[in-house]
Amino acid sequence: MSAETPLPLWRVWLWPAVVGITIAVANVLVFILLPPDLVERLGALGYVGAFLSAGIANASIVVPVPYYPLLIRLGQAFNPYGVAIAAAAGSVLGELVAFYAGRSGRKAMERTSFYDWVHRQMQHPWRAPLVLFVLSAPPNPFFDVAGIIAGAVGVPVWTFVITVFLARIVRMGLVVVLGYTLFGGW
Repeated sequence: MSAETPLPLWRVWLWPAVVGITIAVANVLVFILLPPDLVERLGALGYVGAFLSAGIANASIVVPVPYYPLLIRLGQAFNPYGVAIAAAAGSVLGELVAFYAGRSGRKAMERTSFYDWVHRQMQHPWRAPLVLFVLSAPPNPFFDVAGIIAGAVGVPVWTFVITVFLARIVRMGLVVVLGYTLFGGW
């Protein structure tokens, strides 16, 4: 029997750091290169545009879609708090894709230490909403896994929707209001 040697800390964090930096650069590039006519077309939809863009972006389970620049631009043209609430609602509906994927494919999840930890938390009545909130509020690529696990272990839909909605109000509010503050608007 041989004991596995743990990976050095830099190797553990290298891949998440590269992914995080890539996502940040993609968001900055999208913000800079976002065609004004697209903003005007979605701006004509107003809050519905924020709802749709966040919903479509969060329905993608694997590939992160940079939609924050669009929300920032919409927050400059409309009430930023209204944009944040509309985007949070769309985001929750998009995340239901992962939740229901977990409901239907309970046995298909790969067993990792993160999976085991989230699985234990989701089975506890008051820790499940807390973990969902903490994982959902920041821009976190692991939340899709948590959403799938929440669906797989049978977290009630209303618990998932309310918790993720509150967390996404915090996230979208910070994104839109920070963008409004930094880049101006109204």
